[in-house]
Amino acid sequence: MNSSLRWLTPNLIILTLISLAQDAASELLYPLLPILLTGVIGAAPLALGLIEGCAEAAAGFTKLLSGGASDRIGRKPFVVAGYTVAGIGKGFVVLASSWPLVFFGRVTDRIGKGLRSAPRDALIHDSVEKKDLGKAFGFHRSGDNLGAVIGPLLALIGLTLLNDDVRAVAKWALIPALISGLLTLLIREKDKPARQPRPIKLEPHPILPNPLKRAIAILVLIQLTNIPDALLLLRLHDIGFSTKGVVGAYILFSGMTVIAAYPGGYLADRFSPRIIYAVGLTAFSTAYALLGITHNHGIALLALAIYGLFPALTDGVGKAWIAGLSEKNHRGRAQGVYQASMNFAVLGAGIWGGLLWSQGEIQWPLLIAAFGAFLGALFFAATAFRHSFSHRK
Repeated sequence: MNSSLRWLTPNLIILTLISLAQDAASELLYPLLPILLTGVIGAAPLALGLIEGCAEAAAGFTKLLSGGASDRIGRKPFVVAGYTVAGIGKGFVVLASSWPLVFFGRVTDRIGKGLRSAPRDALIHDSVEKKDLGKAFGFHRSGDNLGAVIGPLLALIGLTLLNDDVRAVAKWALIPALISGLLTLLIREKDKPARQPRPIKLEPHPILPNPLKRAIAILVLIQLTNIPDALLLLRLHDIGFSTKGVVGAYILFSGMTVIAAYPGGYLADRFSPRIIYAVGLTAFSTAYALLGITHNHGIALLALAIYGLFPALTDGVGKAWIAGLSEKNHRGRAQGVYQASMNFAVLGAGIWGGLLWSQGEIQWPLLIAAFGAFLGALFFAATAFRHSFSHRK
């Protein structure tokens, strides 16, 4: 293999294809879920908030357990189980006739995500050299978000062909979910932990290094401004977008993320991840501010395109940042703590955002989130400059 592509390992390619297929299934369902719940099943909007909040919390709790356990048992069993459980959850969602069944399906789906996420990211870390972590996570994120383009595109095609039959289109998600589960059988895990008899006693978890804990705390604090994307879709409806228009805007958002994810990871390897993260937060702040003040469809689409840079420049970069600060024997636990904490932060953001939204002032949650992200961008830019200056002395 070309030495410049040595980081592109078979495991990384397989894991990226798995995520692509699973995300195609997830993102086919995501823009249809509010319509399926409120329009087809007849649930109140409050049910959607309850379902999404509990689903995120379930994913967060599961990530806390799976990351550390994968350090002891191995990564692959959790990855296989996670994608399988997620597929089963999606089956309950698309076949549900009442909102409690949708609740069960979404929570099951997110438990699957919690089972697989930290072990999968630790497996990526195990597969590449430290100097290539940004590229590896950026490549994986690009594949993941390519699935996020394919899914809504399939939904848009399905709505057109099937005369807006939301339930029939939602069932299409089961096909990529099945493909994703089957592909997990191709994963090869090296350096699998040896099974050793463990004394039957309670042992404290190893303490994470202080730099790692500080990084997680700062990232989580900023994440508290990140209200759920479902509220952005609701904002597009408020502006006057049709159902197909919302799905089309979601495709634009995901497409921008695909384009920018790998370059973002590459730049994070070359420069400070703080700088790249700050650029991502600036995109977040700009997009939310525009969506908070506009009723123009063109400006709203521009905002969605800019917002696509946010996950591209923060998701993979954040994981690579945490991976670079973690010790080899605790990579899974480090990713689990980080990702679970980010899940709980999004849940918190959803609560305060939803409460403000329910007061009838739709713009305020968006503008407050924009201001919080802007402060985060300033903080990371300042610390990156200070870190660079101190190293030059």
